[in-house]
Amino acid sequence: MNKKVIEKVLEIAKIAQECPENLQQICFETLLKHTLEGGKPPASSDKPKPEEHEKDQKKTPESIVEEADQTQDDLTSADLHLKARRFLDKHSLTVNDVNQLFYKEGDQILPLYENLKTTRTSESQVRITLLQCLHNAIRSGNFKTSVEAIKEEAGTRKCYDVNNWNNNFTNNASLFDFKHYSKKVQTINLSDQGKTELADLIKELK
Repeated sequence: MNKKVIEKVLEIAKIAQECPENLQQICFETLLKHTLEGGKPPASSDKPKPEEHEKDQKKTPESIVEEADQTQDDLTSADLHLKARRFLDKHSLTVNDVNQLFYKEGDQILPLYENLKTTRTSESQVRITLLQCLHNAIRSGNFKTSVEAIKEEAGTRKCYDVNNWNNNFTNNASLFDFKHYSKKVQTINLSDQGKTELADLIKELK
């Protein structure tokens, strides 16, 4: 027998003797088997199958984007509340016009637009309000939004002018359901003139 093998067996036997007597035999056999196999770790049962590995490799960044796109759908007439559909008809707009601004992902309706197409802070404030009212009306039929939601989006877009916030709304009061804006106003509804302004904005942004 190879001298190195004998030395290794004796070494294993010495290690096994350090174990409790009832475990010495199994310890010796386990270590001996491990040594004879070249000290390689046992094959993992979690190792992916060749076909699974090949499948993962085929997933390119383009295919991942395509999978994401499959969850994003256009709105249909059935997705719109009756009042929202009447608004579109009245102002010679279609669902396709709305699809230029919003899209559907699962049960959610999300904004597609990024640019408000204005650099004026006061106009940005009004446009955020109009578009949020449209967003809510798609499902509820109510052309309204909360002041808190407007402030949040204005802050995100870096157009929240705290010093002129009240005046911006008061100066455009004809678009909304109040004559004079104050801190007591928590919810803003569009007036008929506001809906006309919204229709013009949709045509501009689409």
